[in-house]
Amino acid sequence: MKKRIYLLSSGSLERGQNTLVFNDGHNKRYIPVTDVGSIWVCGELDLNKRVLEFLSSNHISLHFLNFYGNYIGSYMPRRVYNSGTIVLKQAETYLDSKKRLKLAQKIVEGSLKNITVVLEYYISRGIDLAYERDVIDTLAFQDCTSVEELMGNEGNARSTYYSTFDKILGNNPSFTFEKRTRMPPTNPVNALLSFGNSLLYGTVLNEIYHTHLDPRIGFLHSTNGRKFSLNLDVSEIFKPLFVDRTIMSLINRSAITGADFMKELAGVYLNEPGRKKFLSEFEGKLATTINNRTLGRKVSYAELIRFELYKIEKHILDDKPYTPFVMRW
Repeated sequence: MKKRIYLLSSGSLERGQNTLVFNDGHNKRYIPVTDVGSIWVCGELDLNKRVLEFLSSNHISLHFLNFYGNYIGSYMPRRVYNSGTIVLKQAETYLDSKKRLKLAQKIVEGSLKNITVVLEYYISRGIDLAYERDVIDTLAFQDCTSVEELMGNEGNARSTYYSTFDKILGNNPSFTFEKRTRMPPTNPVNALLSFGNSLLYGTVLNEIYHTHLDPRIGFLHSTNGRKFSLNLDVSEIFKPLFVDRTIMSLINRSAITGADFMKELAGVYLNEPGRKKFLSEFEGKLATTINNRTLGRKVSYAELIRFELYKIEKHILDDKPYTPFVMRW
């Protein structure tokens, strides 16, 4: 898997012969393009058409987060893997309410099963979360007659899950969660969730561009005015692993503290040192390898995202039953 490069400060991105140069006004950072798959921009960035052409020719995507760490958009190079058949099958599955609901249910099932795995992990460490686990486990298999009902069901399950965070985090007064708040996040835990989810949305989008799937056509999230939907769908499956566990681990190890956040207007956000700490943990999680029984070899967690997309591709193309990824410790 190719590397992800993070530009946390403001500056300019230029082409230097066959490499990229990031200049923050104090130092120049040379970025070899041969092993880079994506660049993440957190500050203000100056660049020109020549740089974009160079990125496209090397199949490097550019993802933008705003000052507060929220995902705002991406520049994606021209796709290498194009298939009219897949796009038609995707659209057909989306337009067929029964087919769409069936696939959306599997995505939610995978998401909620992974949430219960996280809860089981902390139950095994003596935290009383059995009631919440059972509620979410029941909701994971509840029949729904529409995608809208399914989304509501998933929302109820996630609210129950979020109610466990304070107990999982040891009722830490510096990291009281209470409830999910967005735009702006009102406390450090919400700031971590928003930043982590933004990273995951872009990471999944990057992997979609290495398949024949069209990122604009999702199944759980409606295909509407938003530019991409499929990455939001698949991210739901992996949030418990890549985002939630990263946050819980950082806080419970005291690897991140109140000094890693800043207050701006009505919101709380990660500062640059805090983002570096999160990114180090996030990258470590993506690079972690596990034995894959199907392939008979070790694969990284990052590779699991692409395998998940291949499974969805086979489902809509060959009607092969889709089974979502579920974590095993």
